[in-house]
Amino acid sequence: MDFPRHDTEAAQRTRDNIARHAEQARDWHLADLFRDDPRRFETLSHQACGLLADLSKQRLTSETLDLLTELARARGLEHWIHCLFDGGEVNWTEQRPAMHWRLREDPQRAPDVHAQLTRMERMVKRIHSGQWRGCEGDAITDVVNVGVGGSDLGPLMASFALSEYRPEQGQRPRLHFVSSMDGSQIAPLLDELNPATTLIVVSSKSFTTVDTLSNAGTARCWLQDAFPEQNGAVLRCHFIGISAQPSRMGEWGIHEDNQLQFWDWVGGRYSLWSTIGLPIALTVGMDSFRELLAGAHEMDRHFIESPWDRNLPVLMGLVDVWNLNFLDITARAVLPYDGRLKHLPAYLEQLEMESNGKSVTRAGETVDYHTCPVIWGEVGPNAQHAFYQLLHQGTQPVACEFIVAARHSRRSGNAVGSGQLVEQHQLTLANCLAQSRLLALGEAALPNETHLPPFKRYRGNQPSTTLMLDELTPRHLGALLALYEQKVFVQAVLWGINPFDQWGVEMGKQIARDMTQVLESGDGGDTLDSSSRALAERARKLRG
Repeated sequence: MDFPRHDTEAAQRTRDNIARHAEQARDWHLADLFRDDPRRFETLSHQACGLLADLSKQRLTSETLDLLTELARARGLEHWIHCLFDGGEVNWTEQRPAMHWRLREDPQRAPDVHAQLTRMERMVKRIHSGQWRGCEGDAITDVVNVGVGGSDLGPLMASFALSEYRPEQGQRPRLHFVSSMDGSQIAPLLDELNPATTLIVVSSKSFTTVDTLSNAGTARCWLQDAFPEQNGAVLRCHFIGISAQPSRMGEWGIHEDNQLQFWDWVGGRYSLWSTIGLPIALTVGMDSFRELLAGAHEMDRHFIESPWDRNLPVLMGLVDVWNLNFLDITARAVLPYDGRLKHLPAYLEQLEMESNGKSVTRAGETVDYHTCPVIWGEVGPNAQHAFYQLLHQGTQPVACEFIVAARHSRRSGNAVGSGQLVEQHQLTLANCLAQSRLLALGEAALPNETHLPPFKRYRGNQPSTTLMLDELTPRHLGALLALYEQKVFVQAVLWGINPFDQWGVEMGKQIARDMTQVLESGDGGDTLDSSSRALAERARKLRG
């Protein structure tokens, strides 16, 4: 592995020491590490904010973490943590800070944030109480969140994960999420909804995102066709806008009273803590939404204040760097053993790969090392019947992340017998622990199975981390998500890259706009490569 050439001499020396240590580690097997150290779990597991992180099934030792910590110190991690939380220009390619952590600060420290949350709370209460009425006087029964990327993945993930947490008063609406620009989501959804009782939430930081505005335009036409004599009332009664650009919301037609705002220093993939989290608040109520923020804030304080040898974001960031850059493990599977977390892998795919999928350092140098593993995953019990075969007996190493709650809780009002649900949770927990054990130990986990034929052999030695929540609550979910956010920042510091921009995404949008003209008229086709030109021409002919 090679880090940027502007490394200090201390960082280069530490990196070389880790590389030599990694050469030894290539011969380690987790079964041997557990046999040789009966206290391995006690040494390599840590707790904070209602979460336990078990690193003992990673292919490392305390010495490994000491060396990686030394590297983090040499790479200036302490300085960069202070820079992040002091509002420094950590997003240097866009000349601005990244202050998503400020969205979960208390009112005294972030009055502007809480002014918008108070505004959002009034909207939530009006909808829950039935006081928000459509243009014909009907109470709202359905809310459609129109967004893409962070404006969709975060609210969808958290709303689904916390769906059993109902608001204390009133009746929450049914929530729907639309993100695909091709209309395949919104068209069949609108066919099922009643326009008189439907509210559309348009979420876009720039309020120029073509995916979002295309779907919002379709929803606007649907409502205007339903109420052709009430165009002004349609926009006033059936649309809420959330953006960092209030003037663009107004130009589009969203009334000032129906606008919620956030700020340029909030990246899209970090925005669920802001008013972008309106669907979450509609699901759980504002009290539970604030619990979500409180859990994230608690993890922020842990990240700032805790020694690195017990600091969960630091340790998990170091482990990922170890696996990727020293053990050459280029993929990581996220495996939540809780159906409520089914959207978490997709959320983390964006958070991690959009943040750290970079190839240029702070000094403008092109990297010659990996800066982010490929992240993928699925709910664990489903994945066991899908891709676990590759994990157990495939040909390539994959680091795994198991996420599970220690105890199951059901909110009141569910008709299903709680005893049966507790039993199902125990079965799920047993599968989670068994799979991580088999991946780590291989045949050593099967002492009674001897002389297995080759096609039944389990090599084991697949590294994994288990994150065990005390319980899946708004507060614990907030802590879990903030843990991942800060871990991504730790990785970026060690890799010397900017985790807060996404220029590759922006370039793709620009090229798509240019390609639209080619598809419509053929103009500009002569500047394309032969493949793109031929495909565009074929599409134009088939569309007539």
